[in-house]
Amino acid sequence: MAVIFLWIGINAVGSSRISSNYHVKAFCHNPSETQKKIALTFDDGPSEFTLEVLSLLKKYNAKATFFCIGKNIEKHPEILKQIIAEGHLVANHSYSHSKFFDFYNARQIKEEIEKTDELLERFTSKKINFFRPPYGVTTPSIRRALNITRHKVIGWNIRSLDGGTKNKELIFNRIIQRVSPGGIVLLHDTASHSVLVLEQFLQFLEQNNYEVISIEELLNLKAYGN
Repeated sequence: MAVIFLWIGINAVGSSRISSNYHVKAFCHNPSETQKKIALTFDDGPSEFTLEVLSLLKKYNAKATFFCIGKNIEKHPEILKQIIAEGHLVANHSYSHSKFFDFYNARQIKEEIEKTDELLERFTSKKINFFRPPYGVTTPSIRRALNITRHKVIGWNIRSLDGGTKNKELIFNRIIQRVSPGGIVLLHDTASHSVLVLEQFLQFLEQNNYEVISIEELLNLKAYGN
């Protein structure tokens, strides 16, 4: 019985921590990067707040990767178009971002990924290579789906937790305590408090001589195929 509980515990931790590479290999940072370079990523858009994020990124000359939810692309196609036009990358974050996504079977996951790819590719005209699973949870079903779709999983090593709290000071302090060369920051482009933290953070990076570069450059991976 103890062995069963131990297995359940290990499986739960491995599934919930994207950096564990328990079910799939995830690119969460570049440990070999020694210069002050990091990448910014935003989850769950596009939304109205994405426009404010884009404005700040332009102000501070920073590039980012937006992991988009399919149903939100359908709501805001013009915002997705603007993201791409301003030189940022777009990537797949499932179609529904369902709370039950990690209980889906491989066929359902594959369908969600492909549906969102189709929406994104209307604007990129190129294959989408990057995928980030909802909540950063990985499962054997996600692994089986990715074996077919061939996406590379992009994680993070600097999690803001801005999706769980609106306390701007807590979020900001959490991020800056974890900043280091080669890091990947996870923020959301779906709420006003995240936008306010982003401006603080971009100021911090500028003051500390950090350069915000794309995921492609940081990891030496291509966001788009042919």
